[in-house]
Amino acid sequence: MVTTHDPEPVWDKPPDVSEHWITFVDDNVLQGRSFFRSIHAWKLPRNVKIKGIYPYGASYWTRTAEIQTEQQDGSLLSYFLKVTHKDTGKAMVSGEHTSMKTLHDTLPYLTPIPVVWGTYAADPEIHFFLCGFVEMTEDLPDVDGLMAGLAELHKRGESPNGKYGFEVPTLQGTIPQYTSWTDSWEVFFSNSIRQVMENEERSQGSDPEVQQLCQAVLDKVVPRLLRPLETGGRSIKPRLVHGDIWDGNVSTSTDTNTPVIFDATCIYGHNESNWLIQCLSIVDTLTVVVELAPLRPVRHRMGKPYVKAYFKHFPVSPPEEDQDDRNALYCL
Repeated sequence: MVTTHDPEPVWDKPPDVSEHWITFVDDNVLQGRSFFRSIHAWKLPRNVKIKGIYPYGASYWTRTAEIQTEQQDGSLLSYFLKVTHKDTGKAMVSGEHTSMKTLHDTLPYLTPIPVVWGTYAADPEIHFFLCGFVEMTEDLPDVDGLMAGLAELHKRGESPNGKYGFEVPTLQGTIPQYTSWTDSWEVFFSNSIRQVMENEERSQGSDPEVQQLCQAVLDKVVPRLLRPLETGGRSIKPRLVHGDIWDGNVSTSTDTNTPVIFDATCIYGHNESNWLIQCLSIVDTLTVVVELAPLRPVRHRMGKPYVKAYFKHFPVSPPEEDQDDRNALYCL
């Protein structure tokens, strides 16, 4: 689920969860016991030997490891394990598993195979997500290949009830995102960005000037840029979006040479909003509604060429002249 070689640390603060929890394979990981199921929905095949478990990759919030197994025929097969803790951690792995399963069911070649999420038998405060292990390159995926795949995902992934939102809570890092089912994209986005603003104020304290700017965004900018998508004879459909597309969550499989996306935090939203390729400041807490927006910041290696390639496969939503301004809004 991560690159071939461990990346450079993104910060020097270790995850809160102890490394101890990736020094052994917990029984519930072996048996595939989900938090909500007592029946074994999945387990390692019989006669499979655990060769070892090894720290692998880097993460802000979780411990990650590769579980190596030897199959009955002598071949080796690895799984990727992500471990976290407490109620927030449980929500993280639950949302990620549902997100990755929904993506995989919609376009299988684009993601690792999600296996199960659950809670450790050894400690009810420790939670995990298990998926297939994909050996990846350290390079960005081919521009057209990745964007054609995302466009196909968006075309196939229509909301099951015609509404914006998602079936379970999803988190951006450790912060819950707005996922309540909503009929209108303008209303959904307004509720989402309002939640981001409130989180920011609780974290950083209130500031009168910032409050005025936030209210202006809600009262003027959002209606001006998003209402035209759904009025004047125009309409958009809620599409399945990964929610956190940036260069840290995409790669290329070394086995198939095809793009791979991971670490999803899905919603059904406006497909243009899935672009983490263009922005990522406060939007770190809102990327569930911005698929293309994260591609905007100059600090990311993915940029406008990816957005341009995407629109070869999925037309710009009318009014087309508002597209760049909408993208800037999704990046707030």
